[in-house]
Amino acid sequence: MPAFRAYGDGGCLVSAPAELSGMFCRGAGGVVQQQRKRSLVAAAAAEYVGASKKQRQPPQPSLDALPDECLFDVLRRLPGGRERADSACVSRRWLALLASIRASELGQDAAAPSLPDLNEEFVMEEEDAEDSPAADPSVERVVEGKEATDVRLAAMAVVAGSRGGLEKLAVRGSHPTRGITDQGLLAVARGSPNLCSLALWNVPLVTDAGLAEIAAGCPKLERLDITSCPLVTDKGLAAVAQGCPNLVSLTMESCSGVGNEGLRAIGRSCSKLQAVSIKNCAHIGDQGISSLVCSASATLAKIRLQGLNITDASLAVIGYYGKAVMDLTLARLAAVGERGFWVMANANSLQNLRCISVTSCPGVTDLAIVSVAKFCSNLKQLCLKKCEHVSDAGLKAFTESAKLLENLQLEECNRVTLVGVLACLVNCSQKFRALSLVKCTGVKDICAAPAQLPVCKSLRFLTIKDCPGFTDASLAVVGMICPQLEQVDLSGLGEVTDSGLLPLITSSESGLIKVDLSGCKNITDVAVSALVKAHGKSIKQVSLEGCSKITDASLFSISENCTELAELDLSNCMISDSGIASLASAKQFQLRVLSLFGCTNVTQRSVPFLGNMGKLEGLNLQFCNMIGDHSIASLEKQLWWCDILA
Repeated sequence: MPAFRAYGDGGCLVSAPAELSGMFCRGAGGVVQQQRKRSLVAAAAAEYVGASKKQRQPPQPSLDALPDECLFDVLRRLPGGRERADSACVSRRWLALLASIRASELGQDAAAPSLPDLNEEFVMEEEDAEDSPAADPSVERVVEGKEATDVRLAAMAVVAGSRGGLEKLAVRGSHPTRGITDQGLLAVARGSPNLCSLALWNVPLVTDAGLAEIAAGCPKLERLDITSCPLVTDKGLAAVAQGCPNLVSLTMESCSGVGNEGLRAIGRSCSKLQAVSIKNCAHIGDQGISSLVCSASATLAKIRLQGLNITDASLAVIGYYGKAVMDLTLARLAAVGERGFWVMANANSLQNLRCISVTSCPGVTDLAIVSVAKFCSNLKQLCLKKCEHVSDAGLKAFTESAKLLENLQLEECNRVTLVGVLACLVNCSQKFRALSLVKCTGVKDICAAPAQLPVCKSLRFLTIKDCPGFTDASLAVVGMICPQLEQVDLSGLGEVTDSGLLPLITSSESGLIKVDLSGCKNITDVAVSALVKAHGKSIKQVSLEGCSKITDASLFSISENCTELAELDLSNCMISDSGIASLASAKQFQLRVLSLFGCTNVTQRSVPFLGNMGKLEGLNLQFCNMIGDHSIASLEKQLWWCDILA
């Protein structure tokens, strides 16, 4: 049997060349077949020789052959931030190793170059200039949505490491499959020892271990915001409390794993805590809130509690120990009753309280707000939303006791009527400057106005918004009462006409600066012309969105009379190219923001006029269907600095 030899890696086994002739049949095609086989054998032999030479060559040296410990030691000796950033781009392994290097481990035992390179020295001086605190006082990063991954965090930590690391980091959302985990926070903790602000929103894969790494590596942390992190528990908060004693602000929302023990730890260890906001955390109750407020009573100035299972006991503790509290917000506290608010106020410790806001708390009654006014002597702002038990009598008694009140906001307090509002204006202090009534269905026309109307000369800001019963008669009364108004928001008052607006315009003595008439569909050019003629020298912002009876006549009056106008909203108005041309020709004022949203009568003829408005910073041309894409592109080139929506 003939011997077989292998030609080439993976090639066929054939007999020795001397015996090849006997393996083919004799005939006319025999010679051709023999030549073809010889060429195949020669090619296989050449391939075999090439492969043998390759096998004999020694392997090329590579840093990837080094174990992680050795490569770690090499990478930590890189001289500058640019070199580390470039090395991080080599592979994910190099990036992971660079991210695991602590800031204190960088550059240790690094040998200085024996011979200076002038070019390298110039580059390093340039880098130092860029890295100086004057050029970049703070390193702040925000990652959102699909960009929020461990790799992205590690890369940012490595790049920012040359400048002392990140100082502010906000993570908003997470990648659906490669979301941020504890490994990403580990990279931040190792490379950013100066981190002072951290926000984690909707990061479901972060656990207590990640927070523990932050606490261990970032002792200067001052602000922590944790929202929708279900795997974070009391252990994570305890680690933060132990490692970050300088914490001044804590925000937690929808963290189902956090309970009372975590707040106790924060209260015991964070003696500088100034602000706390806790929302929708089901396992936090009276014990946690009480412990935190008691421990931080000397510094805690701002408290926000929403959607918690707390009772009157927590409000009583705030009343007794909240000596430093200046801003208090309470929302959706179903178990807190009238007694809780009464005890909180009568404890007489909230002497520094400046602002209180209450939303959807059934315990807010007339007695509750009057008690707050009597015992919180420095109160300046009250905001009540969806408080159904507050009436005119309570509002009158409140304003009589609140001697320093400056701002009153009522939203969906439907038992309050125009009578109560007038009584409030009669009894308000001389510092009362702002009144806001939003969606208060009880605020509507009254049968007969009081014989002697009050005059509130201190009121500067008036908002009456989306109150369907408020019509011309009520607006005329308000105009006579408040002669010093500067800002007026009447948006959503669909029943108000020129007859109601004109008395307010004529009675204003100081000069209106900002007027919002959005949704006042019965306002016409007559009222707008009267407005700009009377207040053209002071008015800076006008909104006429949805005023479908406004035409070019209003723009002609604006062009002739306004000297300070900077923002104008004409969305869904019946204006045309002639009105735009008139605006563009006005030289006494320079518009910065102009909205023509839904102005279907504005065509591409207005494009040259808009192009001449050289001070525009914002322009809205959405749903201006008569302006083509080509015209908009031309306008974008002409106003390249302007933010154009189309």
